[in-house]
Amino acid sequence: MHDRTISRRALLTATAVAAAAVCATALPAHAVPGPIPSRRYPDRLRRLVSRMSLEEKVGQLFVMRVYGHSATDPDRADADANLAEIGVRTAAELISTYHVGGIIYFAWAHNTRDPHQIAALSRGIQRAALAQRTPVPLLISTDQEHGAVARIGKPATLLPGAMALGAARSPDEARESARIAGAELAAMGINQNYAPDADVNVNPANPVIGVRSFGADPQAVAGLVTAQIRGYRSAGVATAAKHFPGHGDTTDDSHYALPTIHHTREQWTELDAPPFRAAIAAGAASIMTAHIVVPALDPSEDPATLSHPIVTGVLREQLGYDGVVITDALDMKGVRQKYGDDRVPVLALKAGVDQLLNPPDLRLARDAVLAAVRSGELTERRIEESVLRILALKDRLGLFRDPCPPRGSVDRTVGTPAHLATADRIAEATTTLLVNKRGLLPLSRSRERNLLVVGAEAASPSGTTGPPVTVLATALTELGFTVTALATGTAPTAARIDEAVAGARGKDAVVVATYNVTAASAQRTLVSALAATGVPVVTLAVRNPYDIAQLSGVTASLAAYSWTDVEVRAAARVIAGRARPRGRLPVPVRRADDPARVLYPMGHGLTY
Repeated sequence: MHDRTISRRALLTATAVAAAAVCATALPAHAVPGPIPSRRYPDRLRRLVSRMSLEEKVGQLFVMRVYGHSATDPDRADADANLAEIGVRTAAELISTYHVGGIIYFAWAHNTRDPHQIAALSRGIQRAALAQRTPVPLLISTDQEHGAVARIGKPATLLPGAMALGAARSPDEARESARIAGAELAAMGINQNYAPDADVNVNPANPVIGVRSFGADPQAVAGLVTAQIRGYRSAGVATAAKHFPGHGDTTDDSHYALPTIHHTREQWTELDAPPFRAAIAAGAASIMTAHIVVPALDPSEDPATLSHPIVTGVLREQLGYDGVVITDALDMKGVRQKYGDDRVPVLALKAGVDQLLNPPDLRLARDAVLAAVRSGELTERRIEESVLRILALKDRLGLFRDPCPPRGSVDRTVGTPAHLATADRIAEATTTLLVNKRGLLPLSRSRERNLLVVGAEAASPSGTTGPPVTVLATALTELGFTVTALATGTAPTAARIDEAVAGARGKDAVVVATYNVTAASAQRTLVSALAATGVPVVTLAVRNPYDIAQLSGVTASLAAYSWTDVEVRAAARVIAGRARPRGRLPVPVRRADDPARVLYPMGHGLTY
């Protein structure tokens, strides 16, 4: 017993005396270099693995959701939800029961109420991790892509999303955006962000990627992926380039179905691979797999997440990636259609994956991996290979020295005036002017004083942003216009359209916020009816920039690429002439009546 105690004390040098007395010190952000080849793993990490039980090793592979704003004292409803879904009541119990290597934050799980609460939750989670028999800090992650996907809202800084940055065409702005995002995440104790999106969105009908991609040009996407990885790395936050081998040309959403990519291997090499090659060259800390079928890469038609030819054959051997590979969420239907929930984690590990993200049933998944090791289907050496990659990433992030956000970091870093001003400046460079007949824009407070603002009220369900009609009307009012606002929604009724038409009478211009307009959308009827009044109509696409192809009678049209406050406010400044439109389309807009023909090519963008 005495010898074992001495050995364990020596081992705990890997945790720097329980991580500086359990989160007591403030450390600067740590630069995160690229993946360390397996032969270079420090001996102290190998010793740490050697002291772990099999259950502890397997636990390190899982990244799990947990309900609640506190690690030890969640609300009763959250504790009940944890008990029902995971079999534990708190994050601390999750860690002690399953020895998980990571936790993912969601707004719907009530993890992200405000920055101070998030930082306190992160501290509580790390304290619980360091109180275990084998103390190992956790990777705490979230999806804070910005733009269309953000789990943390105001007062944190909300920045333009990927396609907006693609319109700005500035690697420097993309890197600065990631640096700010990373600094604020680190201040809240979040050390791994599932970004940037490395998909090349060549399919306008893509229901799940769209504006989450930087664009349709593989080389341009590669450059911006590189810039963002460097920005996050400078802030000490690990990235997860996603969704390998490329989710940009699908018509199905992998949350609800299993999409198929029909690219040939040559097309994949030309279209999909460049951003992932660039991510690897830039030192991507992790790469996330996609729940998609790519027959050209694996004729078995297994999802890429479960495909040895894709994860090991292409990503590890062909592209030479030796860093952490993480699955997309394992509760998504795309990965659950072909195999049961007990087989999915085992097959993912056999494919070459390291981290298993958010399985629907953690106990079932954990027990399935343990059974696979005990039966010989998986070797313990294979488990240790992934554990070492994960521990090496934690080590490079500085988590063994101090895994907690420094005291006071939230007030010093999150939502500062400097960050907010930078977000506004970057957003102005993204707004794209597609149409400007008769030089209508910019609007003049003396010529077009009275405005009607109508359209979609696509408020974020996570509360990260306001409804765009409200934000746009408020911004234009602050810029000196007299504004009437009317939310007509994404599917306006005939009565609502009539109300908008009546409201347009006597106005100098109408601004319509559109959201993913389709051929069958009532938003088309709304815009046509407003144009028929003779009042100039300005449309602002607040998600995909393809809306203009479906609209007629428009006098001016802009693309904001997101309904977030920062992008809508920037568009308002462009409409009012307080900023020049500088964005250029990062994707082509094709004709609605003949998709083979391009209406507005990549690079199109007017200015004044």
